Amino acid sequence: MYSITLTKFIEKLNLVNHLPEINTDEILITDPDINRPAVQLSGFFEHFDANRIQICGNVEHAYITSMHDANENIKIFDKLFQHKIPCLVFCRGLQPQDFVIEAGRKCGVPVLTSEATTSSFVHETVRWLHVELAPRISIHAVLVDVYGVGVLIMGESGIGKSEAALELIKRGHRLVSDDVVEIKKVSDDTLVGTAPEMTRHFIELRGIGIIDVKALFGAECVKMTQSIDLVINLEEWNKNNNYDRMGLESQYTEFLGNKVVSHNIPIRPGRNLAIIVESAAVNHRQKEMGYNAAQELYNRVTNNMLKNQEKTKE
Repeated sequence: MYSITLTKFIEKLNLVNHLPEINTDEILITDPDINRPAVQLSGFFEHFDANRIQICGNVEHAYITSMHDANENIKIFDKLFQHKIPCLVFCRGLQPQDFVIEAGRKCGVPVLTSEATTSSFVHETVRWLHVELAPRISIHAVLVDVYGVGVLIMGESGIGKSEAALELIKRGHRLVSDDVVEIKKVSDDTLVGTAPEMTRHFIELRGIGIIDVKALFGAECVKMTQSIDLVINLEEWNKNNNYDRMGLESQYTEFLGNKVVSHNIPIRPGRNLAIIVESAAVNHRQKEMGYNAAQELYNRVTNNMLKNQEKTKE
């Protein structure tokens, strides 16, 4: 299970901490979803998701304000905070009542405020947490942004992945990661790749050494993260293998349960890998937009055969 500290969450969302004496480095967030305490404020805690960040908006704040029984108020918030929730956040700049802050202090639960509207804060929190806490793996590959398509170049060590990436960079595309790519599953449809901080923006070229792409070619040639849309598998040419020459049927590579369209590209001397990768990326975009060149050729050939058959019958 992945986690982040509450300190990182506070800094990212620009929150105000009303209990700075609590060490937020020791509080871990493990659940990417949030909860808005509603029935909990009336004292009902069955099926309560205590691992989630608790968020209060106008409705919750108004309800708390309308609670006139001081002893009952303290009792409910003591019970809420005794579940060891990560934190309680008030949106729209709403100020938490003194008894709420006091209950948080007693139970060691930070009480935070945000100037953002409740809906925008909830959206940004869920989006960011799903990325930060997403399942992840690290693989040996190169990730580049080619015409907005995230292309993951895979293959055995020394086959030419980094050289292809360097040529793509010189042609105006952007490097995300060389050698090691960290892949996060942010949804059932989306995989996002990034580089380990240690090797970010560096490329290793055998015979030359390490190249700093950002320093050598400029900041416009690198990128921090990129969705993975296409996989290119580089392999040594083998005349005994049957390579796909039409592309009518899509092949897939699976990462973390998500399938990504992939192509196996045989390597021979004289083949320009950068142009091949560019063509594959553009062809992928065309397919996403509803045009399939292989299917179009197949339809033309089929229609031509049908016409010839009709002429023969006549």
